[in-house]
Amino acid sequence: MGRSRCSRLPLVPSVLAVGALLVLGCVPGADRHQASAPPRWTSRAIPEAKGEVKEVDGKRIQIRYKDDAFNTVTANFERWPTYAYNETKKFPPPNRIPMPAVKGDPRRGRELFMSREKAPCTGCHLIPGDDVWPAGSVGPDLSVIGDRRLPDRYLFDFVWDARLFLANPTMPPWGPSGILSPEETVHIVAFLQTLKGNPPFVPPVEKDPTRNPHTRPRVGLYWGDNLDSANNPAILLAESGLAAWSAKGPSGKACADCHDGGLEKAMKGVATQYPKYLAAYGRVMSIEDYLTVHTPERTGAEMLAQSPVHLALAILIKMQSNGLPVNVDVTSPEARAAYERGRAVYYQRVGQRNHACADCHDGDRGAGRYAGARVLSLAQNGLTRHFPVWFTIPRTIWSVRTRFQFCMLPLGTNYLAADAPEYADLELYLTAFDNGKPMSVPGIR
Repeated sequence: MGRSRCSRLPLVPSVLAVGALLVLGCVPGADRHQASAPPRWTSRAIPEAKGEVKEVDGKRIQIRYKDDAFNTVTANFERWPTYAYNETKKFPPPNRIPMPAVKGDPRRGRELFMSREKAPCTGCHLIPGDDVWPAGSVGPDLSVIGDRRLPDRYLFDFVWDARLFLANPTMPPWGPSGILSPEETVHIVAFLQTLKGNPPFVPPVEKDPTRNPHTRPRVGLYWGDNLDSANNPAILLAESGLAAWSAKGPSGKACADCHDGGLEKAMKGVATQYPKYLAAYGRVMSIEDYLTVHTPERTGAEMLAQSPVHLALAILIKMQSNGLPVNVDVTSPEARAAYERGRAVYYQRVGQRNHACADCHDGDRGAGRYAGARVLSLAQNGLTRHFPVWFTIPRTIWSVRTRFQFCMLPLGTNYLAADAPEYADLELYLTAFDNGKPMSVPGIR
């Protein structure tokens, strides 16, 4: 008696448990500080991975990676909430504003609907037009929404701030975020009202089925054997990690000196247990996190997170567990607390777009659907057991933390340091879905 519906749910990393939370309306992000947060952490990462904001030429910017995937987003989002446990910034609450007394221009509305600077809305919604490619399916098909004869006021409010109608919408509040002005919203409404079928409710015939996310054939990606060095460049980096494993640091010690039996024997199965809580540091750590502190302590050599030698050694160590099942602890008191914090981070809305990880990776939201040309992965299928990964488009190696950091930018929030405790807790939560599944590092995406 006296316990909430949430407290009676078993704390296990299963699809059923997460689904039950959503059905019961228990949004973990609301009690993210219920379990005591780990102590503040001083990042031991390369400058680009620290997420620091500095003033450069009179302008405040976040120092980001030089990869094209990162440097194409130049905005500084420090005014918007992040995943930091000590975050105090809040997103504006839902609000309804007067609809401007201006005449909507459908042509301007279509331009705004397709503008990459604004969203684009076509990343989630299908509309007619050969120039709309690729369209997404996270949101409903709007090809004939004009046939529904919805009031302009209703459409205006929904585009402006969907929270006025839905308790947990995936669509960002375009108005309160400052991305759309009231006048721009009127133009989009005018455009949506023109989307009608002939006959009514019948969309135009598609000339190219691949344009339509509902008819686009799903082609499985095949990159070949991810453990073949001729196919996966990350293998070559891992081989360079052998030198780091054997190199003596300023203390006169090397990794190899403390781990008897050789790399293959000493490290077999170790990576299957990470991330895990380490009492010496009062926080959860991944293999990558641990290397940044353990290596300097034992060898005296610097091991900055996300540096080439750091990624090489992490890949090399994880490869010794390939084929073995992931087995992270989520039952000890410390691990349960961290898992709960990670789950809260996963559901926490952040950034200018007021988005959560769950908006893209939960099955009742975006997962399994198209965001533009990309099918969003389902978190409950497991996302972590192949990292670090060679990404074929930026042609570089990312740890799962780099992937987290990259995800922050489309949400409109500055990323935290790669070795931040918040990301470690999130990684533990996600890795729990991989429990029992075989490791295969490095992956290819």
